[in-house]
Amino acid sequence: MGSTIIEKILEKASGKKVAPGDKVWAKIDLVAMRDFGGPNVILKYEKEFDDEPVFDPEKIAITFDLHIPPRQIKEAENQKICREFARKKGVKLFDINHGIGQHTLLENGLVKPYDVIIGTDSHMNLLGVAEAFSTGVGITDIVTAMRYGKLWFRVPETVKININGKPGEFVTPKDVILHLVGYFGADGLSYKSVEFYGDFIENLGLDGRITIASMVTEMDGKIGFMIPNAEVINFLKEKTGKEIKPISPDKDAEYIESYDFDISNLEPMISCPHSPDNVKAVREVEGKEIDQVFIGSCTNGRIEDLRIAAKILKGKRVKARTIITPSTTEVAKQALREGLIEVFLESGAVVTNPSCALCTIGHPGVLAKGDVTLSTSNRNYPGKIGKGGEIYLVSPATAAASAINGRITDPRDMR
Repeated sequence: MGSTIIEKILEKASGKKVAPGDKVWAKIDLVAMRDFGGPNVILKYEKEFDDEPVFDPEKIAITFDLHIPPRQIKEAENQKICREFARKKGVKLFDINHGIGQHTLLENGLVKPYDVIIGTDSHMNLLGVAEAFSTGVGITDIVTAMRYGKLWFRVPETVKININGKPGEFVTPKDVILHLVGYFGADGLSYKSVEFYGDFIENLGLDGRITIASMVTEMDGKIGFMIPNAEVINFLKEKTGKEIKPISPDKDAEYIESYDFDISNLEPMISCPHSPDNVKAVREVEGKEIDQVFIGSCTNGRIEDLRIAAKILKGKRVKARTIITPSTTEVAKQALREGLIEVFLESGAVVTNPSCALCTIGHPGVLAKGDVTLSTSNRNYPGKIGKGGEIYLVSPATAAASAINGRITDPRDMR
Protein backbone atom coordinates (compact mmCIF):
# COMPACT_ATOMS: atom_id res chain seq x y z
CA MET A 1 0.00 0.00 0.00
CA GLY A 2 1.29 3.45 -0.92
CA SER A 3 1.66 6.49 1.30
CA THR A 4 -0.31 9.71 1.62
CA ILE A 5 1.42 13.07 2.05
CA ILE A 6 1.35 13.00 5.86
CA GLU A 7 2.63 9.42 5.86
CA LYS A 8 5.53 10.34 3.58
CA ILE A 9 6.50 13.25 5.84
CA LEU A 10 6.38 11.17 9.02
CA GLU A 11 8.20 8.29 7.33
CA LYS A 12 11.09 10.59 6.50
CA ALA A 13 11.04 12.20 9.95
CA SER A 14 10.91 8.89 11.82
CA GLY A 15 13.03 6.77 9.51
CA LYS A 16 10.46 3.99 9.12
CA LYS A 17 7.33 3.00 7.23
CA VAL A 18 4.17 4.26 8.95
CA ALA A 19 0.43 3.64 8.79
CA PRO A 20 -2.55 5.54 10.21
CA GLY A 21 -2.79 5.05 13.95
CA ASP A 22 0.92 4.34 14.43
CA LYS A 23 2.73 6.30 17.12
CA VAL A 24 6.14 7.46 15.95
CA TRP A 25 9.01 9.59 17.19
CA ALA A 26 9.74 12.22 14.56
CA LYS A 27 12.62 14.64 14.15
CA ILE A 28 11.53 18.26 14.50
CA ASP A 29 12.63 20.82 11.90
CA LEU A 30 11.28 23.90 13.65
CA VAL A 31 9.90 24.77 17.09
CA ALA A 32 7.95 28.05 17.16
CA MET A 33 6.44 29.98 20.03
CA ARG A 34 4.61 33.31 20.32
CA ASP A 35 4.53 36.14 22.81
CA PHE A 36 1.29 34.45 23.90
CA GLY A 37 2.20 31.07 25.39
CA GLY A 38 5.91 31.44 24.74
CA PRO A 39 6.79 32.84 28.19
CA ASN A 40 5.18 29.83 29.88
CA VAL A 41 7.19 27.51 27.63
CA ILE A 42 10.41 29.29 28.58
CA LEU A 43 9.68 29.23 32.30
CA LYS A 44 8.96 25.50 32.16
CA TYR A 45 12.08 24.85 30.08
CA GLU A 46 14.24 26.63 32.63
CA LYS A 47 12.53 24.76 35.47
CA GLU A 48 13.07 21.38 33.84
CA PHE A 49 16.46 21.88 32.18
CA ASP A 50 18.00 24.89 33.92
CA ASP A 51 20.82 26.18 31.68
CA GLU A 52 20.92 23.16 29.34
CA PRO A 53 21.18 24.15 25.66
CA VAL A 54 18.36 23.74 23.17
CA PHE A 55 18.81 21.00 20.58
CA ASP A 56 19.52 23.44 17.74
CA PRO A 57 19.21 27.26 18.03
CA GLU A 58 18.70 27.54 14.26
CA LYS A 59 15.56 25.44 14.53
CA ILE A 60 13.79 27.47 17.20
CA ALA A 61 11.93 30.70 16.50
CA ILE A 62 10.04 33.15 18.70
CA THR A 63 7.49 35.42 17.06
CA PHE A 64 5.61 38.40 18.49
CA ASP A 65 2.19 38.76 16.89
CA LEU A 66 -0.48 39.22 19.54
CA HIS A 67 0.47 42.10 21.85
CA ILE A 68 2.47 44.26 19.48
CA PRO A 69 3.43 46.68 20.77
CA PRO A 70 2.52 45.64 24.34
CA ARG A 71 -0.12 47.76 26.07
CA GLN A 72 0.17 46.41 29.59
CA ILE A 73 3.13 45.81 31.89
CA LYS A 74 2.49 42.07 32.02
CA GLU A 75 2.65 41.84 28.23
CA ALA A 76 5.92 43.79 28.19
CA GLU A 77 7.37 41.53 30.86
CA ASN A 78 6.38 38.43 28.91
CA GLN A 79 8.08 39.74 25.79
CA LYS A 80 11.17 40.53 27.85
CA ILE A 81 11.28 36.90 28.99
CA CYS A 82 11.25 35.85 25.34
CA ARG A 83 13.95 38.33 24.30
CA GLU A 84 16.27 37.31 27.13
CA PHE A 85 15.79 33.61 26.33
CA ALA A 86 16.54 34.28 22.66
CA ARG A 87 19.77 36.08 23.54
CA LYS A 88 20.80 33.43 26.05
CA LYS A 89 20.12 30.43 23.78
CA GLY A 90 20.89 32.06 20.45
CA VAL A 91 17.47 31.24 18.96
CA LYS A 92 15.72 33.27 16.26
CA LEU A 93 13.57 36.18 17.43
CA PHE A 94 11.09 38.08 15.28
CA ASP A 95 10.17 41.12 17.35
CA ILE A 96 7.17 43.46 17.18
CA ASN A 97 7.94 44.72 13.66
CA HIS A 98 7.16 41.56 11.70
CA GLY A 99 3.55 40.38 12.03
CA ILE A 100 1.69 37.09 12.30
CA GLY A 101 4.00 34.26 13.31
CA GLN A 102 3.20 31.58 10.74
CA HIS A 103 3.30 34.13 7.91
CA THR A 104 6.60 35.48 9.24
CA LEU A 105 8.08 31.97 9.25
CA LEU A 106 7.02 31.53 5.62
CA GLU A 107 8.40 34.90 4.53
CA ASN A 108 11.73 34.24 6.23
CA GLY A 109 12.34 30.90 4.55
CA LEU A 110 11.86 28.68 7.59
CA VAL A 111 9.21 26.43 6.02
CA LYS A 112 9.51 23.89 3.22
CA PRO A 113 8.11 20.50 2.13
CA TYR A 114 8.76 17.56 4.48
CA ASP A 115 9.36 19.82 7.48
CA VAL A 116 7.85 18.82 10.82
CA ILE A 117 6.97 22.00 12.72
CA ILE A 118 5.33 22.53 16.10
CA GLY A 119 4.19 25.73 17.77
CA THR A 120 2.06 27.29 20.46
CA ASP A 121 -0.69 28.45 18.09
CA SER A 122 -3.73 26.38 17.10
CA HIS A 123 -3.44 27.55 13.48
CA MET A 124 0.12 26.38 12.92
CA ASN A 125 -1.36 23.95 10.40
CA LEU A 126 -1.82 26.69 7.81
CA LEU A 127 1.83 25.95 6.93
CA GLY A 128 0.46 22.91 5.12
CA VAL A 129 0.42 25.25 2.10
CA ALA A 130 4.16 24.52 1.92
CA GLU A 131 3.59 20.78 2.51
CA ALA A 132 5.05 21.01 5.99
CA PHE A 133 3.41 18.99 8.75
CA SER A 134 2.83 21.82 11.20
CA THR A 135 0.67 21.62 14.30
CA GLY A 136 -0.05 23.36 17.56
CA VAL A 137 0.92 21.45 20.71
CA GLY A 138 0.99 21.95 24.46
CA ILE A 139 3.70 23.45 26.65
CA THR A 140 5.21 20.12 27.71
CA ASP A 141 5.57 18.98 24.10
CA ILE A 142 7.20 22.26 23.08
CA VAL A 143 9.67 22.06 25.95
CA THR A 144 10.55 18.43 25.17
CA ALA A 145 11.12 19.18 21.49
CA MET A 146 13.26 22.24 22.27
CA ARG A 147 15.61 20.12 24.33
CA TYR A 148 15.73 16.87 22.35
CA GLY A 149 14.70 17.80 18.81
CA LYS A 150 12.03 15.14 18.47
CA LEU A 151 8.47 14.44 19.50
CA TRP A 152 5.98 11.60 19.16
CA PHE A 153 2.90 11.79 16.94
CA ARG A 154 -0.01 9.53 16.13
CA VAL A 155 -0.17 9.18 12.35
CA PRO A 156 -3.46 10.71 11.13
CA GLU A 157 -5.84 9.11 8.68
CA THR A 158 -6.21 11.07 5.44
CA VAL A 159 -9.26 12.52 3.74
CA LYS A 160 -9.23 13.69 0.12
CA ILE A 161 -11.26 16.77 -0.82
CA ASN A 162 -11.66 17.71 -4.50
CA ILE A 163 -12.82 21.27 -5.22
CA ASN A 164 -13.66 22.10 -8.81
CA GLY A 165 -15.33 24.95 -10.65
CA LYS A 166 -14.70 28.65 -11.10
CA PRO A 167 -16.40 30.86 -8.51
CA GLY A 168 -18.16 34.04 -9.56
CA GLU A 169 -17.01 37.59 -8.89
CA PHE A 170 -16.61 38.44 -5.20
CA VAL A 171 -16.87 34.76 -4.24
CA THR A 172 -13.53 34.14 -2.59
CA PRO A 173 -11.49 31.32 -1.02
CA LYS A 174 -12.97 32.37 2.35
CA ASP A 175 -16.45 31.62 1.04
CA VAL A 176 -15.24 28.22 -0.14
CA ILE A 177 -13.72 27.23 3.19
CA LEU A 178 -16.75 28.55 5.10
CA HIS A 179 -18.89 26.33 2.90
CA LEU A 180 -16.70 23.35 3.83
CA VAL A 181 -16.78 24.19 7.54
CA GLY A 182 -20.56 24.31 7.37
CA TYR A 183 -20.64 20.96 5.55
CA PHE A 184 -18.25 19.03 7.80
CA GLY A 185 -19.07 20.74 11.09
CA ALA A 186 -16.84 21.66 13.99
CA ASP A 187 -15.53 18.10 14.49
CA GLY A 188 -16.14 16.48 11.11
CA LEU A 189 -12.45 16.06 10.31
CA SER A 190 -11.23 15.29 13.82
CA TYR A 191 -7.48 14.49 13.80
CA LYS A 192 -7.57 13.95 10.05
CA SER A 193 -4.98 14.97 7.50
CA VAL A 194 -6.67 16.60 4.52
CA GLU A 195 -5.38 16.65 0.96
CA PHE A 196 -7.03 19.28 -1.23
CA TYR A 197 -7.22 18.78 -5.00
CA GLY A 198 -9.20 20.00 -8.01
CA ASP A 199 -8.87 22.77 -10.57
CA PHE A 200 -9.93 25.42 -8.04
CA ILE A 201 -6.99 24.48 -5.80
CA GLU A 202 -4.54 24.11 -8.70
CA ASN A 203 -5.28 27.67 -9.86
CA LEU A 204 -5.18 29.17 -6.37
CA GLY A 205 -2.26 31.38 -5.34
CA LEU A 206 -0.43 31.30 -2.02
CA ASP A 207 -2.75 33.80 -0.32
CA GLY A 208 -5.92 31.89 -1.17
CA ARG A 209 -4.31 28.62 -0.13
CA ILE A 210 -3.45 30.12 3.25
CA THR A 211 -7.12 31.03 3.69
CA ILE A 212 -8.21 27.46 2.96
CA ALA A 213 -5.54 25.82 5.13
CA SER A 214 -6.01 28.17 8.08
CA MET A 215 -9.56 26.98 8.72
CA VAL A 216 -8.87 23.24 8.71
CA THR A 217 -8.62 23.79 12.47
CA GLU A 218 -12.27 24.86 12.57
CA MET A 219 -13.22 21.37 11.36
CA ASP A 220 -10.90 19.84 13.99
CA GLY A 221 -8.53 18.70 11.23
CA LYS A 222 -4.91 18.04 12.09
CA ILE A 223 -3.35 19.41 8.90
CA GLY A 224 -4.36 20.41 5.38
CA PHE A 225 -2.10 19.95 2.35
CA MET A 226 -2.11 21.35 -1.18
CA ILE A 227 0.58 20.27 -3.64
CA PRO A 228 2.45 23.52 -4.45
CA ASN A 229 1.84 24.99 -7.89
CA ALA A 230 4.43 27.08 -9.76
CA GLU A 231 3.60 30.27 -7.82
CA VAL A 232 4.04 28.60 -4.44
CA ILE A 233 7.18 26.75 -5.53
CA ASN A 234 8.76 30.00 -6.72
CA PHE A 235 7.82 31.74 -3.45
CA LEU A 236 9.34 28.99 -1.33
CA LYS A 237 12.44 28.78 -3.52
CA GLU A 238 12.99 32.53 -3.23
CA LYS A 239 12.48 32.58 0.54
CA THR A 240 14.42 29.43 1.46
CA GLY A 241 17.17 29.73 -1.14
CA LYS A 242 16.74 25.99 -1.80
CA GLU A 243 15.33 23.78 -4.50
CA ILE A 244 11.74 22.85 -3.69
CA LYS A 245 10.51 19.34 -4.40
CA PRO A 246 6.76 18.98 -3.86
CA ILE A 247 5.38 15.86 -2.21
CA SER A 248 2.87 13.79 -4.14
CA PRO A 249 1.02 10.84 -2.63
CA ASP A 250 1.54 7.42 -4.11
CA LYS A 251 -1.02 6.30 -6.68
CA ASP A 252 -2.11 3.51 -4.36
CA ALA A 253 -2.29 5.69 -1.24
CA GLU A 254 -5.29 4.89 0.92
CA TYR A 255 -7.87 7.50 1.95
CA ILE A 256 -10.63 6.89 4.46
CA GLU A 257 -13.01 9.22 2.59
CA SER A 258 -13.10 11.23 -0.62
CA TYR A 259 -15.38 14.24 -1.19
CA ASP A 260 -16.18 16.27 -4.30
CA PHE A 261 -17.37 19.88 -4.30
CA ASP A 262 -18.39 22.00 -7.30
CA ILE A 263 -18.20 25.66 -6.30
CA SER A 264 -19.24 27.10 -9.68
CA ASN A 265 -22.54 28.37 -8.25
CA LEU A 266 -21.35 29.06 -4.71
CA GLU A 267 -22.67 32.25 -3.12
CA PRO A 268 -20.87 34.50 -0.61
CA MET A 269 -21.08 32.71 2.74
CA ILE A 270 -21.22 33.85 6.35
CA SER A 271 -20.59 32.09 9.65
CA CYS A 272 -23.13 33.28 12.20
CA PRO A 273 -22.75 33.47 16.00
CA HIS A 274 -21.53 31.65 17.94
CA SER A 275 -19.72 28.86 16.10
CA PRO A 276 -17.67 28.76 12.87
CA ASP A 277 -19.81 25.93 11.51
CA ASN A 278 -23.05 27.95 11.78
CA VAL A 279 -22.76 28.80 8.09
CA LYS A 280 -25.39 30.37 5.83
CA ALA A 281 -25.48 32.24 2.55
CA VAL A 282 -24.96 35.98 3.08
CA ARG A 283 -28.32 36.69 1.44
CA GLU A 284 -30.05 34.82 4.29
CA VAL A 285 -28.94 37.40 6.86
CA GLU A 286 -28.49 40.39 4.55
CA GLY A 287 -29.63 43.69 6.02
CA LYS A 288 -28.68 43.07 9.63
CA GLU A 289 -27.12 46.22 11.08
CA ILE A 290 -23.50 46.04 12.21
CA ASP A 291 -21.25 48.18 14.39
CA GLN A 292 -17.74 47.11 13.34
CA VAL A 293 -15.78 45.40 10.58
CA PHE A 294 -12.39 43.73 10.86
CA ILE A 295 -10.29 42.77 7.82
CA GLY A 296 -7.12 40.85 8.68
CA SER A 297 -5.91 37.79 10.67
CA CYS A 298 -3.88 34.74 9.63
CA THR A 299 -6.85 33.76 7.44
CA ASN A 300 -7.40 36.98 5.47
CA GLY A 301 -4.63 39.50 6.01
CA ARG A 302 -2.63 38.84 2.82
CA ILE A 303 -2.18 41.23 -0.11
CA GLU A 304 -4.91 39.59 -2.23
CA ASP A 305 -7.36 40.06 0.65
CA LEU A 306 -6.46 43.74 0.95
CA ARG A 307 -6.75 44.23 -2.81
CA ILE A 308 -10.30 42.95 -2.99
CA ALA A 309 -11.29 45.08 0.01
CA ALA A 310 -9.74 48.15 -1.59
CA LYS A 311 -11.50 47.44 -4.89
CA ILE A 312 -14.84 47.68 -3.10
CA LEU A 313 -13.93 50.54 -0.72
CA LYS A 314 -12.29 52.83 -3.28
CA GLY A 315 -14.12 56.15 -3.57
CA LYS A 316 -16.60 55.28 -0.83
CA ARG A 317 -16.97 55.96 2.89
CA VAL A 318 -17.66 53.34 5.55
CA LYS A 319 -20.69 53.60 7.83
CA ALA A 320 -19.47 51.00 10.33
CA ARG A 321 -16.17 51.50 12.15
CA THR A 322 -13.62 49.52 10.17
CA ILE A 323 -10.25 48.13 11.26
CA ILE A 324 -7.83 46.77 8.65
CA THR A 325 -4.66 44.90 9.64
CA PRO A 326 -2.08 43.51 7.17
CA SER A 327 -0.76 40.10 8.21
CA THR A 328 2.92 41.10 8.03
CA THR A 329 5.13 44.10 7.46
CA GLU A 330 6.02 42.68 4.05
CA VAL A 331 2.33 42.69 3.12
CA ALA A 332 1.87 46.20 4.59
CA LYS A 333 4.73 47.56 2.47
CA GLN A 334 3.24 46.02 -0.66
CA ALA A 335 -0.15 47.52 0.20
CA LEU A 336 1.54 50.91 0.65
CA ARG A 337 3.28 50.65 -2.73
CA GLU A 338 0.00 49.78 -4.44
CA GLY A 339 -1.88 52.67 -2.83
CA LEU A 340 -4.21 50.40 -0.88
CA ILE A 341 -3.45 52.04 2.48
CA GLU A 342 -4.52 55.41 1.08
CA VAL A 343 -7.77 53.88 -0.18
CA PHE A 344 -8.48 52.49 3.28
CA LEU A 345 -7.73 55.75 5.08
CA GLU A 346 -9.77 57.79 2.59
CA SER A 347 -12.70 55.45 3.19
CA GLY A 348 -12.62 56.20 6.92
CA ALA A 349 -11.06 52.89 7.97
CA VAL A 350 -8.38 52.54 10.66
CA VAL A 351 -5.22 50.74 9.54
CA THR A 352 -3.21 49.10 12.32
CA ASN A 353 0.26 47.59 12.51
CA PRO A 354 0.69 43.99 11.29
CA SER A 355 -0.46 41.47 13.91
CA CYS A 356 -3.09 38.86 14.72
CA ALA A 357 -5.25 41.83 15.74
CA LEU A 358 -8.95 41.18 16.33
CA CYS A 359 -8.67 37.42 16.28
CA THR A 360 -8.83 37.67 20.06
CA ILE A 361 -9.33 40.17 22.85
CA GLY A 362 -5.69 41.28 23.18
CA HIS A 363 -5.92 44.00 20.51
CA PRO A 364 -7.59 47.43 20.27
CA GLY A 365 -11.08 47.19 18.83
CA VAL A 366 -12.83 44.96 21.35
CA LEU A 367 -16.63 44.89 21.35
CA ALA A 368 -19.00 46.48 23.79
CA LYS A 369 -21.98 44.48 24.99
CA GLY A 370 -24.49 44.17 22.17
CA ASP A 371 -22.06 45.20 19.42
CA VAL A 372 -22.13 43.28 16.14
CA THR A 373 -18.97 42.83 14.10
CA LEU A 374 -18.07 41.24 10.79
CA SER A 375 -14.65 39.62 10.91
CA THR A 376 -12.45 37.93 8.33
CA SER A 377 -10.86 35.90 11.12
CA ASN A 378 -11.58 32.22 11.74
CA ARG A 379 -13.46 32.01 15.05
CA ASN A 380 -16.58 33.62 16.46
CA TYR A 381 -17.02 32.03 19.87
CA PRO A 382 -18.72 34.04 22.64
CA GLY A 383 -16.37 36.51 24.31
CA LYS A 384 -13.68 36.16 21.62
CA ILE A 385 -13.26 39.93 21.34
CA GLY A 386 -15.61 41.14 24.05
CA LYS A 387 -18.33 39.72 26.25
CA GLY A 388 -21.85 40.24 24.97
CA GLY A 389 -20.86 40.98 21.38
CA GLU A 390 -21.67 39.04 18.23
CA ILE A 391 -19.14 38.00 15.59
CA TYR A 392 -19.97 37.00 12.01
CA LEU A 393 -17.19 35.47 9.90
CA VAL A 394 -17.02 36.62 6.29
CA SER A 395 -14.72 37.20 3.34
CA PRO A 396 -12.86 40.49 2.78
CA ALA A 397 -15.31 41.25 -0.04
CA THR A 398 -18.38 40.81 2.17
CA ALA A 399 -16.67 42.72 4.99
CA ALA A 400 -15.87 45.72 2.78
CA ALA A 401 -19.32 45.85 1.17
CA SER A 402 -21.00 45.63 4.57
CA ALA A 403 -18.74 48.34 6.02
CA ILE A 404 -19.95 50.75 3.34
CA ASN A 405 -23.62 50.10 4.02
CA GLY A 406 -23.43 49.63 7.78
CA ARG A 407 -25.30 46.36 7.44
CA ILE A 408 -24.59 42.85 6.19
CA THR A 409 -24.36 43.10 2.41
CA ASP A 410 -23.82 40.63 -0.41
CA PRO A 411 -20.69 42.02 -2.16
CA ARG A 412 -22.18 41.13 -5.55
CA ASP A 413 -24.62 44.00 -4.96
CA MET A 414 -21.68 46.42 -5.18
CA ARG A 415 -20.94 45.64 -8.84
